[in-house]
Amino acid sequence: MAIIATATSALGAPATYTMDPSHSQVAFSYQHGGFSTTYWILSGFEGQIVFDADSPADSSVATSIEVDKLQTGWPERYEQVVKSGVFFDIQAYPTISFQSTGIEVTGAKTALIAGELSINGVTRQVVLDAVLDGMTDQYPVPPFSGKPAIGVSATATVLRSDYDLGLFAPFVSDEVEVEISIEAMQLQ
Repeated sequence: MAIIATATSALGAPATYTMDPSHSQVAFSYQHGGFSTTYWILSGFEGQIVFDADSPADSSVATSIEVDKLQTGWPERYEQVVKSGVFFDIQAYPTISFQSTGIEVTGAKTALIAGELSINGVTRQVVLDAVLDGMTDQYPVPPFSGKPAIGVSATATVLRSDYDLGLFAPFVSDEVEVEISIEAMQLQ
């Protein structure tokens, strides 16, 4: 979910990129009682990256993800975590959203992206450790053939308890590792 690094002059600046819901994912992992690591994934979401090639620190990112798209890998866990209301209140807060508030460029292809993460009606500041994985002015395959594109990955650690999701801690770890992989195209 990031905008970073130097860009080729062919891509221009600033440019708006739309996240490809079929190739953008957010994976979550947490420890379960010290016995195992459990993984969840969110995909099929949309968002925008505004990338300023001349001044990457002036770039931005925003996305909103429907909680009911959360894939837990086990139907009973999905019912318990998503549908029951015990963890997520999807009736009142059906989306998870992120809006960047600042970008610190740390290298040719790296940046720290600060932003507001809203989950379950709670908004907290988080920092994404981001990497520009790829950039082209001619995406090579359909349906976006010939479009400028960027690929970005990022990681962060968040606390479930910060978002009123701390049930069963510390047996179920409060810390959740987040891994993000985004493809985005300049559609205009």
